[in-house]
This record gives sequence, C-alpha cells and structure tokens, in this order.
Amino acid sequence: MSRGGGGVAIVGAAECDLGVTGKSILHLQTQAVTRALADAGLTLADVDGIATTGVSRFSATQLADYLGIEPTWTDSTFAGGSAFEMFVARAAQAIEARQASVVVISFASNQRSAASRKLGGVFDPWVPEAQFEEPYDPLYPLSYYAMAAQSYLHRYGRTHAELAEVAVAAREWALLNPAAFRYGKGSLSVDDVVGATPISTPLTAADCCLVTDGGGAIVLTSLERARDLPTTPVSVLGYGERTTNISFTTVDDLTVTGAVGSASDAFERAGITVADVDVAQVYDSFTITVALTLEALGFCQPGEALDLVAGGAIRPGGSLPLNTSGGGLSYCHPGQYGVLLLVEAVRQLRGEAGDRQVPGAEVAVAHGTGGILSTHATVVLGRTR
Repeated sequence: MSRGGGGVAIVGAAECDLGVTGKSILHLQTQAVTRALADAGLTLADVDGIATTGVSRFSATQLADYLGIEPTWTDSTFAGGSAFEMFVARAAQAIEARQASVVVISFASNQRSAASRKLGGVFDPWVPEAQFEEPYDPLYPLSYYAMAAQSYLHRYGRTHAELAEVAVAAREWALLNPAAFRYGKGSLSVDDVVGATPISTPLTAADCCLVTDGGGAIVLTSLERARDLPTTPVSVLGYGERTTNISFTTVDDLTVTGAVGSASDAFERAGITVADVDVAQVYDSFTITVALTLEALGFCQPGEALDLVAGGAIRPGGSLPLNTSGGGLSYCHPGQYGVLLLVEAVRQLRGEAGDRQVPGAEVAVAHGTGGILSTHATVVLGRTR
C-alpha cells in the first residue's frame, strides 16, 4: 500500500555484529553501513549523505573519512536514543531538497566489550541537575526512569508485577529472533522480573535494557529511485519530534512525555490514526518507558497501558505486535537503540522477519526516546508496492 506523500523510502536495513564483539566502533559502523547498502543493491560510491552519532564530537565527519567518501549532507545531532528517528526526518527533507540522493543513517557501539557504559557522570556545578540532583548520586539514567515508574504506579494504583509484563513480552519475541542476545535463554515470568536484583526502586535488573555491543543502519533514497532497486521500498509517511527537558527538576509530571506531541505530528503528516498501525517499535530502555510511550502514542488512555499489556496484546500473536525483535530488553541495546527500531520496522513491512513476522503488516511506527525522557521522535513507515 502507499499512503501520504511517500516521496522518500528506506531501501536497505541491516545490523552489525551484536552481543560481545571485541570490535571497534568504526569497525561495527562499517559493518552496519556496508551490509545495509548491500541489502539495498547500492555501494559506498552511491552515498552522498550520512547521519550518525556516538563516534566522536565529529561523528559523521569521522565516519565519512573512515569510509572514504565526501558527502554533500551530514547530520551528527546528539539526542540520545531518539536521534535516529530525528535523522529520518532530516534525511527525507535533504533528499526532497536534492541536497543528497542516498543517505545512510547508522549507529554502532562496543560498550559491552569496552565496558564503557557509565551509570553516573561529572556535571557542571552551575547546571540545575548538578545543583539539585547529582548530590543524591542517582544512577544515570536508571534512577530517573525509576522515579517516573514510582510516580506512575502510585498515581494509577498499579503494581510492579503488572509493569513486569512488558519485559515478559519482550522475551517472548526474543525467543523468535536468533540474533537476540536472550535467544535460547528461555521464557521470563512476572516473578522472575519482580524477583530480580533490585537496582533502583521499583525497577529491578529485569526491568532494564541490556548492555551490549551492536548497532545498525538504514539507507534512504527517493521513492522514484527506490522502484529500480531490488528490495521492497518502505515509504517514510510521517515524522514528528519534541525536546522537553535535560533534568527532572523542570518536569511537572513524570507520567506525561513529549511523545504525545511527536506522535500527533507524525500521524497527521502520514494521514493515519493509531488504528491503522499494524506493528510498533518503541524504545524500551526500561519497562516504564514502554508504558508511558504506549499511552503517549494513543494506543490507550493515560493510566491504561498496564491494562492493555495484561491481556497479552504485545506478545507474539497479540493484537498489538510490539518490539518484535525482542527490543532493548531482550534483543540488543548498544547504548542508543533507535536505529534498530527502524531496522526491525523495515523488516516487518518487507515480510522478512521470519518466525516473528506479523502477517500482513503494512504500517509501522518507530518511536525513539532519548536522555531521561528528554527527547522524543516518531516515524510512520508504510509498505509500498
């Protein structure tokens, strides 16, 4: 099907090596980029646009130099896990404006091999988070999401056991994905989640995303050019974003996020409603991230996300296929997971997801969240025949 403008399409998608790789960031980035280009039937010589982050302060510049190309358009916006959904909007606009013809969006990290993940940081003493938050030594970003979870459970009279279903469902999807870090590890129960090692109340280790190496890439070009390439084009139908906060000292309500606005804009641009969505890929840094995002995207009303997931709706075979790769909770989380939301959405729309394939999927939503519920970006994609 084809909806909306659909002037730009994703024509390639791939992962780099995942898990514990022992490889450098640029090695993994190169794997992701070249694999996605091969999937698209293109080569590095075709690329004139790059969007990436996480390599250095000059991420796109460094990657372009490493790959030996001179792009006419780049973007290295750092917005955490939502950056890649933001990149889709920027890339689509660049292609439509003829600043670039083939854009690669990529990310990779070797954080598990390098043991580089930081749970805390050194802050400028003059910024609000340092003055009012850092003295309490929170785990960043975990303790902040735990506060959001505590607020949500208290406000709506819910329990950690109900929230745990998000992690249980993610594991069920991961058991269908041979690339998932938790593939073959067996099912997860609610008791397993609640009884896991406490990290920051109310969240346990099983409520938290993985720490792995990995990443991925997607390739975008005009829909006109896409029709001559070997893969099924996936049209970019709509997008939206919001940037809300850097700390929690400025947030009035931890249970309401900027995803409300980003999703509204994306759906309006795409000309769809939430009822049209066949499969959703939403950032699951923590179980609470999923609950808040489901409500923000409009899949249910505020306070009703745990009722929605309780009936198995987000598990395989459920009415709302969600995070069908296994998500950041059970598939892969290399520090910034947003590009892999897009990779999985593309595979579902092209019918290439194997045992986890959602039958007849034609419209997908990918939603990224960055920082401490700080940045939010929604992309609507559609299968094009």
